[in-house]
Amino acid sequence: MHAAFFLLLSASLTRFLLRHPGEARTPWIIALSITLALLYVLGPVLGPAAPGTARPAPRRLAWLGGVVAVWMVLVVLAPSFAWCAVPLFYTGLRTLPSRAALLLVGLLTAFVVAAQLQLAHGGFDPNLVLAPPAVAAVATAVFLYMQRQAARQRALIDDLIRTRRELAATERREGTLAERQRLSMEIHDTLAQGLSSQQMLLQAADRQWDADPATARRHVRTAESIAERNLAEARRFVHDLAPADLAEGGSLEEALRMLAARESAAFRVDGAPNGGLPDRVQSALLRIAQGALANVREHANARAAAVTLTYLGDQVVLDVADDGTGFAHTPSASPGVRGHGLPAMRARVRQLGGTLTIESAPGEGTVLSAAIPLEPQP
Repeated sequence: MHAAFFLLLSASLTRFLLRHPGEARTPWIIALSITLALLYVLGPVLGPAAPGTARPAPRRLAWLGGVVAVWMVLVVLAPSFAWCAVPLFYTGLRTLPSRAALLLVGLLTAFVVAAQLQLAHGGFDPNLVLAPPAVAAVATAVFLYMQRQAARQRALIDDLIRTRRELAATERREGTLAERQRLSMEIHDTLAQGLSSQQMLLQAADRQWDADPATARRHVRTAESIAERNLAEARRFVHDLAPADLAEGGSLEEALRMLAARESAAFRVDGAPNGGLPDRVQSALLRIAQGALANVREHANARAAAVTLTYLGDQVVLDVADDGTGFAHTPSASPGVRGHGLPAMRARVRQLGGTLTIESAPGEGTVLSAAIPLEPQP
């Protein structure tokens, strides 16, 4: 639009100089054209105009008034400058509120019609009367439509930005909850179980300290070993590393074998893996085994327990069985530390798309089975 304005201004001045050379008004026409061009150039210096602004800046109103006034004087002196009104339409529409801009467009259009009739040298041509209002109407309609579209796009962008911020906040909350759940499961499966074992061992050592000092010291040394292992576990899950048994043993089978040996449980592997297990699956199965054996130790009053790892091609299954007291129904999550073990196991299995099954009856022991599907190997 700026380029069109200067092109029309130059064309109008050239036309006047070619058709009216040496007239007395020529210096005035040249001076006013230069003034109009300089004033128009000052527009961007004053800052961009906000379309549809209710209260434009006073200096911008003064600038627009100066541009329109100089243009009107030019049209009076040389009607050929009338076509510069088209870019001025948009300048007024961008600067003034809608009603004031429409009044300005009407005023400019009237000047254009008067100038065209003057150029007709007395002959009446309907096109000279109808064409300028039609051009002004089209220009105004196009501008208003574009303004509405821009407003809708701004509103849509604002909605998208707000939605993105809300989504980011939701993701942060979900991430925080997931991290809390991870930490709670890790603490229950490592520190809480270790502390429970240490408490039992220290209580046993305290009871036998006078009667059997050797056994009491053995209990203390075992508690010390558990404390050392728990310290290693705490450091690892803080950094989201693999369990200590996996890091030491190098494989899930070796880690489960060491865990079963510490808990005085039997261990067996059936089948062979079709490729290596993902780290997430290995960590989850080891944590489930730790939690299940801790429940056996604390609640089952079992004489024997067995851990079985079975590879079935499309899935891996971990079974932990004991001959303890059993229970009538699967315990549900309840408040307190004691009720966190099984929900944590279910959460681990569910995250990997697997299933957790518990079979038990009073006096007949318990079998816990965790089945996790495996992706087919290429």
